[in-house]
Amino acid sequence: MGVVRTDKWLEENFDDPKKICRQIDSSKPLLYSYLVQFGMYRPNRRTWGYFQDIQENKVWEEVARLFRKYQKRWKGPEVEIYIFPIQSNFADKGGVSFKKSIFLFLSPLEDIKEIEALFVHEYHHVCRINKHRKKMKEYTLLDSIILEGLAEHAVEYYCGEKYLAKWCQYYSEKELEQYWDELRNEIIATKREEGLHDQILFGGRGYPRLLGYAIGYHLTKVIPKDGSFSAKVNFYSNSEYFIK
Repeated sequence: MGVVRTDKWLEENFDDPKKICRQIDSSKPLLYSYLVQFGMYRPNRRTWGYFQDIQENKVWEEVARLFRKYQKRWKGPEVEIYIFPIQSNFADKGGVSFKKSIFLFLSPLEDIKEIEALFVHEYHHVCRINKHRKKMKEYTLLDSIILEGLAEHAVEYYCGEKYLAKWCQYYSEKELEQYWDELRNEIIATKREEGLHDQILFGGRGYPRLLGYAIGYHLTKVIPKDGSFSAKVNFYSNSEYFIK
């Protein structure tokens, strides 16, 4: 558990990311295709340069330090952490989390605090998923957007407002209130496996980009701004707590 030395895998098989993904889980032949959606690199000269840069800057060691820090602070679970370069036509960083694993996709970042912001967001997901104990097949769109909103408030608390994701500012408070009023029933009722879940969460089919993320951040602003981080609210609260 902990940070997996994917840099060694990349040195040997950079041009064959599917082979690397088989090393992670040979039972999931579509793993690479899935991870590409969240930013995992495609092999080319630029992403090779990304890899060389993040390796030179000891990103694997830095993420291991962050893992120890936040695991202790949040009494979090053990998790496997996989680090890869991000796609050259993607954002500067990205990630995706599961119950027992985190994938981080990075480009050369001038501000190392950006790595901490990404890690806080993704590890927060893991902690809430594990501590909340709700089965993923039972998740609704409301659960998903609250998950995203809370994780970004953790970024704001531990890293500062400067490091909030850009989607937190995509829409005005008035717009988000209107979207919430219009979509409230769908958000509460839509299950994770339904197509509408991703359409609202990520955007598409007539829904604005990352709308669900932005609504989640908006709804979770009810967290008291008293300078404290409540593990009870962040990790154990039901999603319905934020819409009462």
